[in-house]
Amino acid sequence: MTNPETNPAPHAAGGHLHAPSAWNVPNALTVLRLALVPLFVWLLLRDGGHTTSDRLLATAAFVVAIVTDRFDGDIARRWNLVTNFGKIADPIADKALTGAAFLGLSYLGELPWWVTIVVMVREWGVTALRFWVIRHGVMPASRGGKLKTVLQAVALGLYLLPWQHLALVHWPAVAIMTAAVLVTIVTGLDYLSRALRLRAAAKRPLP
Repeated sequence: MTNPETNPAPHAAGGHLHAPSAWNVPNALTVLRLALVPLFVWLLLRDGGHTTSDRLLATAAFVVAIVTDRFDGDIARRWNLVTNFGKIADPIADKALTGAAFLGLSYLGELPWWVTIVVMVREWGVTALRFWVIRHGVMPASRGGKLKTVLQAVALGLYLLPWQHLALVHWPAVAIMTAAVLVTIVTGLDYLSRALRLRAAAKRPLP
């Protein structure tokens, strides 16, 4: 939802600066996304994931949650509603949602475990890198990182559909997931390189 490097300035009222309240629409959307995660998991795993209606409902819950991620950030930046709660809760909600989808699909045997492991290691590894270099600077999201997010969301949405026996659904899902994994790996290595350069630059003595 929010990015530290793109956050707008706090509100100004009567000549005094103050932070926006955490009780706002963007944060409510983030909380909704978090609340949808257990519902999504229950629907996905119910009856071994074989019930068409449950799979469609699980897909719908996933799509709604993904859409809230798109809107909460836009609203927060446009209306100066960026808060510390949003900065922390938003990435947690994102990783919880996609992580639950990857883990659930692998648990059902519909997605290879190695795919889930690669993605999870990359996601949490980049988060760890951000904390590792936070004293020296902020690593903004790259275009590749944003592409990775879109590809993962589309691929997961297709895998969640209950019609994997249909070639028209299955093979596009496989193709897009393959692209998502490749971009996930490449952008992960890119973030690692950027983090190392940032640390090295911070340690160089000033001229």
